[in-house]
Amino acid sequence: MTSNNHSSATGQPARICQFKMVLLGESAVGKSSLVLRFVKGKFHEYEVSTIGAAFLTQTVSIGDITVKLELWDTAGQERYQSLAPMYYRGAQAAIVVYDITNADTFSRAKVWVKELQRQATSNIIIALAGNKVDLATTTRQVEIADAQTYAEENGLIFMETSAKTSMNVNDIFMVIARKLPKTQDTSNRSGGLEHGNESQSVTGGCCGSK
Repeated sequence: MTSNNHSSATGQPARICQFKMVLLGESAVGKSSLVLRFVKGKFHEYEVSTIGAAFLTQTVSIGDITVKLELWDTAGQERYQSLAPMYYRGAQAAIVVYDITNADTFSRAKVWVKELQRQATSNIIIALAGNKVDLATTTRQVEIADAQTYAEENGLIFMETSAKTSMNVNDIFMVIARKLPKTQDTSNRSGGLEHGNESQSVTGGCCGSK
């Protein structure tokens, strides 16, 4: 999945695309756990709540294109929610996460979707993730059919996920990565200083050879 190879099978330089993706949702729905599972293949049973936002990157290969995803994991606590527009501004994709064992988080997820549709980039790709599906047999409160219907009515990608078991975690990120446009001119790209998995700026989905 991860690729540091910048040459395609034909020997030509591979195209590099970089996109900003934001995760939104209530506190404790598992946003950080989804990112951790996708980027590092790990799961922590007791994850410390995010303060403000956390930032990680992951690269994936889509054919001969290397897609670099800038993943912004936002805090779900109410006192931080006013900061959310700062993080989803300029994002090409978003995953709105809810907890299938907590109906209130699904209601709040709908509010996040509406906010993105109203205020984010007009062509933003939005996915809805019903997390903690590993608990479905005992404590499910949100039926998959209800979430599926809502997603279809609003043009959302939808999957139920489990950061704990890894079910559909890579899949939801990869479906989004495949849908992201990869034809933008590199002249639109803004630069950024990066240190490991942390970055000082946000860049927008532009492709170039490297």
